[in-house]
Amino acid sequence: MRFRPEHHLSEPPPSPATVIRSGPLTWVQQWHWFERTIPAARRVNPTPLADHCHVPSSATLADVHVALASLTARHEALRTTVDPLRPVQHVHRADWAPLPVDCVDVPAVDADTLEAATAALAARPIDPERNPPWLARVLLEAGKPRAVLMAAHHVLIDGWGLAVLIGQLHDELRGGDTPAEAVTHPLDTVAAQPPERARAAEREWLMRLASNPTGVLAPFGGTDNGEGRHRLQHRSVAAYDDLDRVARRYRISPEAVVLAALAHDVATRTGEHRFLASVVVSNRARAALRNSVGVRALTVPVQIDLRPGAAFGEVAASVAAACAAAYRHGQWRPAELVAAQARMDRRRGVVTVPTIEYNCYSWPRGYLLPERNTPPDGATWISSAPDEPCETLYVDLSRDAGVVTLDVTVGDHLLDAGQALALPVRLCGLLRALADGAECPVPARSLTPAAPGWWRAPQGWVCLTKVEDVLRGHPGVHDVTVAPSGDAAGEGDEPHLVAHARIAPEVTPEDLHRHVLEHLGEVPGLVAPGRYVLTPADLDPGHPSGQFCTATGETGTLRVPLRPPATRAERALAAAVAAVGPGGLAVGSLDSPDAVDMNRCLADHGVTLVAVPRLLALLHRSGFTGIASDELAGTASLGHLAAAMEPLPSRAHRGGDTSP
Repeated sequence: MRFRPEHHLSEPPPSPATVIRSGPLTWVQQWHWFERTIPAARRVNPTPLADHCHVPSSATLADVHVALASLTARHEALRTTVDPLRPVQHVHRADWAPLPVDCVDVPAVDADTLEAATAALAARPIDPERNPPWLARVLLEAGKPRAVLMAAHHVLIDGWGLAVLIGQLHDELRGGDTPAEAVTHPLDTVAAQPPERARAAEREWLMRLASNPTGVLAPFGGTDNGEGRHRLQHRSVAAYDDLDRVARRYRISPEAVVLAALAHDVATRTGEHRFLASVVVSNRARAALRNSVGVRALTVPVQIDLRPGAAFGEVAASVAAACAAAYRHGQWRPAELVAAQARMDRRRGVVTVPTIEYNCYSWPRGYLLPERNTPPDGATWISSAPDEPCETLYVDLSRDAGVVTLDVTVGDHLLDAGQALALPVRLCGLLRALADGAECPVPARSLTPAAPGWWRAPQGWVCLTKVEDVLRGHPGVHDVTVAPSGDAAGEGDEPHLVAHARIAPEVTPEDLHRHVLEHLGEVPGLVAPGRYVLTPADLDPGHPSGQFCTATGETGTLRVPLRPPATRAERALAAAVAAVGPGGLAVGSLDSPDAVDMNRCLADHGVTLVAVPRLLALLHRSGFTGIASDELAGTASLGHLAAAMEPLPSRAHRGGDTSP
């Protein structure tokens, strides 16, 4: 079914005269402001924020417009725009632009129609630089409004905020009491974020990140190639009461119980007892913030540290304490944090990926119409695609109308379709056992054998064949064999990888080391080997002659020589880095573009996320394109990025994707 708007109000660009106040984006907003420049297919959260509510039979189309106008006047986020090159937001007058709402006639407002209409609205681009950061669509059945759909841009409205908007819209249409004015607005919170707390939080986050393994689930279960994604929704009526009973037993929130159960399941399945969970927090613990629609939700790193043999009560207490510690450090500067993480990744030669992404939808959603084909108990497949890789296990929890709903998204190199389907069943089974009084201790060892070809390094699990493939991709490398140090005599007691390579004469250990570093973040299960045994190609692979290089310190600390820019593309990138770096370095100084090291990544030069849009604009002005903002935030060297740059074609589009 295709939806064609019957009438749509124009959206002229705002006039500066309509701006009533401006200020910086909050630290939570910075990530979403940066994320909008990333191509949609490569975003971490590519799905736009969109939801719907039904319209009471007594409400008219005019009532819907009045309610939306009232919400616009109440919430500054609905009339805020952002600067394209700086992390700044501008609040406009309530009447600065027409309401971005249109109407569509449909035969019937059923579940199928709502699903298709919501997807159609979510697919419409939202330009937060010039227009309101939200869209609304009214579904008309026989000329009467039956449902209102809303979509929002994440840079100014988060998931909780959209639910608040939908709830308040429904209340107004029913004639109920609604807040006359929002208590807080995004700009009001900027002054309440002390820089020293942000720095302390950044140090805490990085400390947790540095001490965690990577890819904990990767070698367990799944398929051989791991190039797919499974999404399913599991609903359970029985688990609702079980969850309440367990929460009362251990005196923690139901949301913390489910996270503890998930941690228990990971430890049981993998044998890992220390790993990282990324938990999405609404950041609205105070009552004054419950009705805030601005971007406050953020992800905090929760350090899971379980004792083998511990009863579930100890697991629950440990997870609850870890959550409390993470929430205390829930404010940081995302720009500086990502740069610091990239520096750490490059230094350690490994990218730390959180094992679990956990999200709780704890707001009431009774105003929504039923989900299509969702049974009261059991699972419903959302999608199962063979070509959509997913590196992390995502679990979303909601507890509405007496039903526990678990949404699971997972890549098939972690769990295949059957294992993904079994995960929420196991969690609900664990809740039932706990509710009946069982202790459910944490197993000391994994109950599932690791997949062949994976090795447990100090930094996490490593896929030996993928390390070999990456090294084999370097020009001049004819053959490679990678093995753990335990498989090579005389290599010492410290665990590390040894790479034996047949090479052309011009290849050096530094070349291979830099080549591996530039593939961090692109290939799961990859670390930089600390040692390389290089044999010339014209010698037998077992010949004792050749070069031998030993890295000092941790894996990945092999020194790579400095290299100034050489090509026109490299000089353009170096000039942009020098211009946006700390202090805005001037050409001709000691830190001019000629002194920019092309063997180091952007973070090594002190460039943070907030400078990336300006850097891209400078490259565009120099006549180059071909790299995306997320590549600049990674660990690839400037020389690697410059090699991917292309001359700007005539009349090319400026900037990134403006879709939500």
